[in-house]
Amino acid sequence: MLPDIPDITRLRRLYAAGDVTPLDVVEAIIARIAAWPDAAVWISRVPDEALRQAARGLTARGPSAEEPLWGIPFAVKDNIDCAGLETTAGCAAFAYRPSEDAPVVARLKAAGALLIGKTNLDQFATGLNGTRSPYGAPRTVFNSAYISGGSSSGSAVAVAAGLVSFALGTDTAGSCRVPAAFNNIVGIKPTRGALSARGLVPACRSLDCISILAATAGDGELIRRIVTQFDEEDPHSRAGAQRPLPQAGLRAGVLSANEREFYGDDEAARLYQQAIDNMAALGVSMVEIDYAPFREAAALLYDGPWVAERLAAIEDFIEAHSAEMDPTVYGIISRARAYSAVDAFRGQYKLLEFARRAEAEWARCDVLLLPTAPTIYTVEAMQADPLRLNARLGLYTNFVNLLDCAAIAVPAGFKADGLPFGVSLIAPAFHDAALAELGERLHRSCACGMGRDRQAVLPDSLLSEAKNDGDRISLFVVGAHLSGMPLNHELTKRGGVLIRRCRSAPCYRLFALAGTVPPKPGLSHSPGFVGPGIEGEVWNLGAADFGSFVASIPAPLGIGKVALEGGDVVSGFICESYGLADAFEVTHYGGWRAYRTSIEAPV
Repeated sequence: MLPDIPDITRLRRLYAAGDVTPLDVVEAIIARIAAWPDAAVWISRVPDEALRQAARGLTARGPSAEEPLWGIPFAVKDNIDCAGLETTAGCAAFAYRPSEDAPVVARLKAAGALLIGKTNLDQFATGLNGTRSPYGAPRTVFNSAYISGGSSSGSAVAVAAGLVSFALGTDTAGSCRVPAAFNNIVGIKPTRGALSARGLVPACRSLDCISILAATAGDGELIRRIVTQFDEEDPHSRAGAQRPLPQAGLRAGVLSANEREFYGDDEAARLYQQAIDNMAALGVSMVEIDYAPFREAAALLYDGPWVAERLAAIEDFIEAHSAEMDPTVYGIISRARAYSAVDAFRGQYKLLEFARRAEAEWARCDVLLLPTAPTIYTVEAMQADPLRLNARLGLYTNFVNLLDCAAIAVPAGFKADGLPFGVSLIAPAFHDAALAELGERLHRSCACGMGRDRQAVLPDSLLSEAKNDGDRISLFVVGAHLSGMPLNHELTKRGGVLIRRCRSAPCYRLFALAGTVPPKPGLSHSPGFVGPGIEGEVWNLGAADFGSFVASIPAPLGIGKVALEGGDVVSGFICESYGLADAFEVTHYGGWRAYRTSIEAPV
């Protein structure tokens, strides 16, 4: 049976076990698309029989190492070329049928991925809200009255609704990150030029990035690595080595109290602070920054001469087809005629000034942790006030491409009204892989599921596989090494990555050990015992770091094999029996954190 959210990790596991075939997946997706109430997700689809034929072909040749995405269903935003399907860019009068796939699509197909169809968007990728399309306005998967975010609206909803495993979008001003936030999924905006933009209908050609929407950061990072390729035929393509973030002493720049604008959305403000607290619990230092140079750079995108680049992309078309365009989109792009070449140079000078001022803030931090969007609006409100409200959505996203940054948007929880909130991690260019790893840890820390499945337990991370790093070891911790606990730094300083929060199998008991500083528990395997299972966390360490960590563990604690809920067995803390002689049992609390909270002791 296909999971509600068919993330790549679990779908590949189902394939490997022989529980499903690509044809089973195709049939399930066809049924889901037919049943999904939001018809505005798609502009065109691969015909059902063609999908079945493609699935049979995959099955006939079987999986292989050369096809890491064998049988994985995906969607493509309809401003990116897919052979055999029209490219409309959200405007029927503009439509054309390309003879070949965009390079990024071709690489995905070569990796075995299965194209399902083309998704809706704000026309010509002009908007952050998802309502500017003649094909309808997709809605967030959590409340049909509210916008999906845009411009990669259909791509985000397709992933969040479980209609595909991942999707391609684009991101010039936040068009991937905002809909990711509004649908509880991950949005990756790669370094500008790292992915070929051939076969993409440009919005602002010098800033456009093909982007990735996925259920988890691990899934998205795997896709990013597969499609990253220098393209000699794309003049904006560039290559560069990935740059690491510090493994120790990592600093995150956050908004000061007077810079936190949420337009009256107190729940969004609360969840931003919660994300900051979660990041701090991962061992990251918080640094308040001056957001002014980033905010002022962001304003240039629509209130400066860069809007003229949107006109340059479709100037011939707009002259003859203005009546066939979305009125708001036409109004934005046609404003470009008011700018001169002198204005373009002045805009460049201003951007350089803002970039220089931003350098002072980058000297104080390694990444930025910002709200992805300050709030969310209903479709009705957005259509009544399309320019002002859309501008608000870009407050924390518009500067990223202008200042040559990479970014990842990750889920950060839900408001009291059931609508999602997200945050973004941003760093200078070519920090994509490092941002994915940090984003994965932050996503797991908020325990808000993925897509429409708020209760989903995130699967084991694909990040180790994406890094081609086979020497990493999973470790189950239940006590002072948990996130936010006194000894968690012993994991984070070794580059430990939080994989997931889970429970042990029910055959384990937990004891508070006597005389330990800081206080520590002991986990004991008791065959035949049926308890609640002990809450803990699975962390991932490199082999050398795992070895140095194990060597530092004091008796009576040690490392053995621990069975987890669901049947996985990983290395984990086990207490020798003599250490339990003076201990008292706390199993009934279900975990060390709950026990410590109950006695109101500092953790």
